[in-house]
Amino acid sequence: MQWSFTTATDLTAALRAGAVSSVELTDEAIARIERDDTVINAICVRDFDRARAAARGADQARARGEDRPLLGVPITVKESYDIAGLPTTWGMPAHRDHVPVRDAVQVSRVRAAGAVVLGKTNVPLGLQDLQSFNEIYGTTHNPWDHSRTPGGSSGGSAAALAAGFGALSLGSDLAGSLRTPAHFCGVHAHKPTLGLAANRGMNPPATPALPVDLDLAVVGPMARSARDLTLLLDVMAGPDPLTRGVAYALTLPPARHQRLREFRVLVLDEHPLLATGSAVRAGVHRVADALVEGGARVERRSPLLPDLTQAARLYTRLLFSGATARFPVESYEQLRIRAAGLGAHEKGLDAARLRAMVLSHRDWIEANDQRELHRHGWRALFAEFDAVVCPITPTPAFPHDHNPDLFARRIDIDGVEYPFFDQLVWAGLATMPGLPATAIPAGRTGAGLPVGVQLIGPMFEDRTPLRLAELLEQRIGGFQVPLTLRTAVSQGRTGRSGAPGAPPA
Repeated sequence: MQWSFTTATDLTAALRAGAVSSVELTDEAIARIERDDTVINAICVRDFDRARAAARGADQARARGEDRPLLGVPITVKESYDIAGLPTTWGMPAHRDHVPVRDAVQVSRVRAAGAVVLGKTNVPLGLQDLQSFNEIYGTTHNPWDHSRTPGGSSGGSAAALAAGFGALSLGSDLAGSLRTPAHFCGVHAHKPTLGLAANRGMNPPATPALPVDLDLAVVGPMARSARDLTLLLDVMAGPDPLTRGVAYALTLPPARHQRLREFRVLVLDEHPLLATGSAVRAGVHRVADALVEGGARVERRSPLLPDLTQAARLYTRLLFSGATARFPVESYEQLRIRAAGLGAHEKGLDAARLRAMVLSHRDWIEANDQRELHRHGWRALFAEFDAVVCPITPTPAFPHDHNPDLFARRIDIDGVEYPFFDQLVWAGLATMPGLPATAIPAGRTGAGLPVGVQLIGPMFEDRTPLRLAELLEQRIGGFQVPLTLRTAVSQGRTGRSGAPGAPPA
């Protein structure tokens, strides 16, 4: 039997039952990477010798009667996480020789849980793109269509999961960097509540690995099933021991409901600033129909929903002010001059991005105060609803676009062009207030590309959207093996998850 596409939950059960060894799983994963990653290019840093040693150690530990949450399960890690002895570059050529001597706190946690780390997955330059390519490691291709991006910045992780390169992956999210790749590659991801999972060691190579309270960014799990997200989040969750003490533990409340018919869900498929592509809209409708058929209470609008236009503009101010805060003085001055030349009538998101890049601290404080008002609005909404279903981006995976001027790029939405960064408005809906959001597969387009949606939940109630994701997976299906890999499936060379031949949504 082959195991490459089996869920981590099922792998753990098989390991406990003695149906397979960690060495066998690891050797199979390595063989698949060596065979298929030449084209996909998801694994940018291989660590096979240490992985095999870790697998042997996992099998020995199990033989001694040990049992840990991820004992013997092969996984991958986003390149931006520090792993002792491996390069952490964030795709930046100036740091191609940066090799940390300590693991990131999350790498330490998955190792302590028994995971076998196969290597690191590719990212865009500085993690600042919705694609995954850089001068050091090249371009990662979407396993469903090699002419298209797997997304970014956790695109290498999503592509690795879709291709069967390990059962889980560690990613991160600031502008949809977990959710967009999951949507583009047909896998699952969870953006945790802001501050839920410690981030030390997931920092640019030029900065010290210190415990920092980030403004928008989070680290989180990626997987091929919803239940696996919970499995990995339970390992990742909790504060940094350097700031709260090793004995301190954060306990998340249970999901609000266990049955689909108990959920109250608000479904959104339109944004006032951006069109929603027909393929993504169909995915949202498919999820909405499944909710209705399962007996959930579904609404399409609510006066409690915070203003989407205000939310998008506020997210833009917070995101881009942080992204440019460490720009060289010369670059900052050029941006300041350009921003000063904007007319009062220029109210679009392009203008908002430029103004945000030179935001003063006084203006940032004002923006942060506005964010608190939005958070309060979300609290009121989640008193009446348990989750919000909405797009992640307005389109499925788009063709590779390596134009170095990101502001000159365009995104095609059903034949109409929009500024490239406008597609961030849906991801920002959860990011700006720090809410948890679970990305799930929602079918495929007529051309066979995956489509996903996100389930946004109440702050620090991550288990609620995660449980809803499990219930929806049972009703509409989840991950499927990419069409480009179906030949291997039909010949019996892959694992159990991802039913070959399933029709597109």
